[in-house]
Parts: sequence; C-alpha cells; structure tokens
Amino acid sequence: MSAPCVRADEPSPKAFAKLVAEREAKTEAERAHYLYKQTVTVNDYGPRDSLGGEYREVREVIFSPEGERSETTIEKGHNTLKFLKMTDEDFRDIREIQPLLLTPDQLWNYEVKLRGTEPVDNVECTVMDVRPRQILAGQRLFEGLMWVDARDYSIVRVEGQAVPQIHRSKGDENLFPHFSTRRSKVGDYWFPVETFADDTLWFRTGGQRIRMVIRYSNYRRFGAESKIDFK
Repeated sequence: MSAPCVRADEPSPKAFAKLVAEREAKTEAERAHYLYKQTVTVNDYGPRDSLGGEYREVREVIFSPEGERSETTIEKGHNTLKFLKMTDEDFRDIREIQPLLLTPDQLWNYEVKLRGTEPVDNVECTVMDVRPRQILAGQRLFEGLMWVDARDYSIVRVEGQAVPQIHRSKGDENLFPHFSTRRSKVGDYWFPVETFADDTLWFRTGGQRIRMVIRYSNYRRFGAESKIDFK
C-alpha cells in the first residue's frame, strides 16, 4: 500500500502543532467568559459486570457581580464505589486532562506526528498523534490522538489516556482509563461537551472495569441571555 499523500504546502508536524496550540489558547480565553455545568459520574463493576457503586458530583462555573469566575458545588459528591477509590490524580485529570486545552505553554511537553485526515461530525479533520517527550515527577500529561479541524486548527475530538500510570514501590497502584472527549461548536469555538470512558484497569490483583461520564452543559456567555444546552 502506498503512503498517504502529503501536499507540499502542508505545515510540518511542529508548525501544525503550534497553530493548534495558538487556537487552543484562543478557545481557552473564550471559554473563560462562559458559565456552564459539569456533571461527573463514575461507576465501578463487580463479577460478571454487576454494578458496584457510583461517584457523582455536579459543579457549576459561575461569575460574581464583579465578574470574578469561580466554581460552586451544586450537588456534593456522593460516593458508593465498592472496588475503586477516587484519588487526587483522578480529580486533577478531570480538571486538566480530559477537557484538554493544549495551549502554547504546554506544547513543549509533547512530540507530535500527523496521521492523515478523517472526517468527524462532517468536519474534515487532521489526526494528530501526541506523546509526552518526558514525564517529570508530579506531572500529569496526555497521550493519544486529536482530531483537528483542518480549516481553523480547532480540536474537535480527543481520544487517549492521562499518563503516567502510577505503580508505587509498596505495591500501591493508581491507574487511569482510556477516554474520549467530544466537543461541539459554541459560537466560533469548539468546547468540550462530553468525556466518556469504559475501560478495564489491570491491577496486580486483576482487572477492574470502570465507566466514567463527564458532561459539560448549559454553556452561556457571562452577561448574555442566550444559552446552549447539550444533552
């Protein structure tokens, strides 16, 4: 089979990634003006995929009358998980990795390859393979694929994993699922609307199924009456 055709005017992977990061910085700046609700649901499963328990939390990003942006918990996390424990790294991934805003200040952490084109939601996308150059102590990074709108370099979809998996010397393990994050267009930008994971984490004691859904809904620009609700 022949290699995919690459046009002479196409940017190099490094230049392409730089354009993506610049667009992400604009997306992050625009999203900072929006209120929205974030609902996190995590389930674990027992033998023969019987439902174990659930962790659920609902937060809302709001603005004060002075325009200061903050998060408020509108449904406190209830936790009936039987086989898994939510860790600080899990909550950090929910904030920083699953939404994935690959801005210029983070780009140096990654090496990038381009994997051709593929349509997503009727948008012609360039597939970008992203891997950490190295992982320093305490870092949480992303490893996987991004589907990028070929017209304006917006990330439309993300699929991969937060890394590293953590194996401590005393036998403690902290493992993380493979996930996908879907975005939808809000105005001129693509905002995350759902992260989904249904994976088996392979601990030394055996496999443990986890299902995670993070939904971002009711996007509305601060000071505007209109809203966009993704269900």
